[in-house]
Amino acid sequence: MRKIFLFSLMVIFSLGLIPVNASAAGANKVIYHINLGNEQATDALRNIKNHLAIDPKAKIVVVTHSAGVDFLLEGAEDKNGNLYSGPVAELAAKGVDFRVCQITLERRKIDLKKVIADAKLVPSGVVEVTRLQQEGYAYLKP
Repeated sequence: MRKIFLFSLMVIFSLGLIPVNASAAGANKVIYHINLGNEQATDALRNIKNHLAIDPKAKIVVVTHSAGVDFLLEGAEDKNGNLYSGPVAELAAKGVDFRVCQITLERRKIDLKKVIADAKLVPSGVVEVTRLQQEGYAYLKP
């Protein structure tokens, strides 16, 4: 599957459908919207890593709400028992912004201190998605 993906990207670039130098066309701005839980988060983190491998200057914002906030809480693990905090920290170091819906935390009675340091609170996840789209961010739902 990965080979097919990489081959497809090579074809797209060779045809000139996407500029090889993203900075020449302006940095791509993308929202990854996560609201379904840890499996979706795992997929998103892999997608973001691949995204940055092809377009390292992309401005990526991950917006979470509902069950999507869970992977950004202290001690959160994937289905294999690996902490999410490691991959999140790696992506944050590359400029990826992680945002957590405060309404979700309050509704679920989750202590705000449980949000990992690499994520920041926003008043509403859905309002944040809307705001970013109005600023020209592309919307992706893994």
